[in-house]
Amino acid sequence: MFKYILKRLLLMFPTFFGATFLVFAILNLVPGGPLERAIMQMEAKASEGGGGGQMVQKNKLSPEVIEQLRRQYGLDKPFLTRYLIWLGFYPRETKSEVKPLGECFREDLRYVKKDGRVYAIQRWVKMEKQGNDVVVMKSAVGSDFKFSDDYAELPSCTEITDWYAGKEWKLKETKDDKYRIVQTAFSGIFTGDFGRSYIYNRPVLELIAERLYISAYFGIIGFLLSYLVCIPLGILKAVRHNTPFDFGSSALIFAGYATPGYALGVLLLSFFASGRYLKWFPLGGFRSPDWEQLTMLGKILDQLHHTALPVICYMIGAFATLTLLMKNSLLENLSQDYVRTAFAKGLDEKTVIFKHAVRNSLIPIATGLGHVIGIFLAGSYLIELVFNIDGIGLLSFKSVVNVDYPVFLGFLVISIIILLVGNLLSDLLYVLIDPRIKFD
Repeated sequence: MFKYILKRLLLMFPTFFGATFLVFAILNLVPGGPLERAIMQMEAKASEGGGGGQMVQKNKLSPEVIEQLRRQYGLDKPFLTRYLIWLGFYPRETKSEVKPLGECFREDLRYVKKDGRVYAIQRWVKMEKQGNDVVVMKSAVGSDFKFSDDYAELPSCTEITDWYAGKEWKLKETKDDKYRIVQTAFSGIFTGDFGRSYIYNRPVLELIAERLYISAYFGIIGFLLSYLVCIPLGILKAVRHNTPFDFGSSALIFAGYATPGYALGVLLLSFFASGRYLKWFPLGGFRSPDWEQLTMLGKILDQLHHTALPVICYMIGAFATLTLLMKNSLLENLSQDYVRTAFAKGLDEKTVIFKHAVRNSLIPIATGLGHVIGIFLAGSYLIELVFNIDGIGLLSFKSVVNVDYPVFLGFLVISIIILLVGNLLSDLLYVLIDPRIKFD
């Protein structure tokens, strides 16, 4: 088993790299990316302001500003280098300053909280010429204010006499005898850094973590209800095969399967929430604005009130798949020799069906439980948009609309990992449930 798991894990890497590389390439090739949007916004603001100085010339940004924007979005490097930086296999520029020789600037290293305030721990950095070389020099660490005996107050640059070589910086010569001082570090998805959102200016993982429980809530409820309803319905359809109940339920199931969840959501809101016909449910949202002021019973009822319609939309697509899978699996097992043998021994119909046939028929459905971890990212883009549920599905939808590539790529990475791990767990469950299957 260990060799099989190791082999499957190794096979996941080509799939992961292939999928992420393809999406990364598409996002970088299509027009209307974050750089183009930033240029259009800056030009529009400069035009409205009636000028813009040297930054805008005839309603166009200067080449220097465009180059600065390209560097800000990491587009000043070749495509393959950008992909390796995103993965964390190539150093990323974390800090960049253009300064003349001898001019000092402060470098913020970290922040310390004390007495309810936040203090910056800093040091001075400057460039100076030593022989024919230009080197980066740094001072000792200090702070603007002496808030603790652990940190001295940082004096002005001219008062510092002890300087040390800053080997973690690199220099790039620019125009006008200035130098670009650059600091790099390995920072990408394989180091746990998914980047920062262009729109929210916050870490991607932090944005996803804040909304994960919302999508997981609907995913778990939809998952449980789908299995609790579809398995008994599939058994009943198999037992009453080719009866009016079987034909009628199949028509309803396929009608629901053909209806997109978001379209059904619009209909449900129109009939049961808008007030035009009925107003039994809220128009959307995860909870009411005054949820914190409600009693415990009120909170439960309010949460259920906001859950009913979205869960129906989440479940509608799984009804046909699970129900017919259960029905066909049971019909297949009912035609097996061991079932005929059980009937020949005089066992009653309920014992044969539920103790023998149903048990074996659950194997294909039980193996799908390997994808249960996917319910924690079950957020549907359009369903959450229709019901205005601020989950990760709506977050991903907004990231696409607003060209917030770090958020979209972060969600893509997590989705791919969950899909691959879910496939592995499904294989393991299949072997554990069915002893006839062996690992290679």
